[in-house]
Amino acid sequence: MIENKQLIICRCEEVTYEQLQSTARQHTCSARELKLRTRAGMGFCGGRTCRIALDAIMDSFIPDENKAVIPLKYQPPIRPVSFGTVGGRHD
Repeated sequence: MIENKQLIICRCEEVTYEQLQSTARQHTCSARELKLRTRAGMGFCGGRTCRIALDAIMDSFIPDENKAVIPLKYQPPIRPVSFGTVGGRHD
């Protein structure tokens, strides 16, 4: 059990454990709906940073989730971009 309810699970969208827990409880939602309501795992990294923790937490909130339901997929960027390109340097 997580003691610190203000623990940030998804850094990109700044979603806390408490937000996930209260949203799951309030809306009695599926894992997919929980992600859509909180935007957890939908930030800049595409869920690469928080995916494992997020899936484990959702399994504890929604233990009887129907595995046939199509989950949200984790989307990496279309193509890698260098920091020089983002920062405007063209060496």
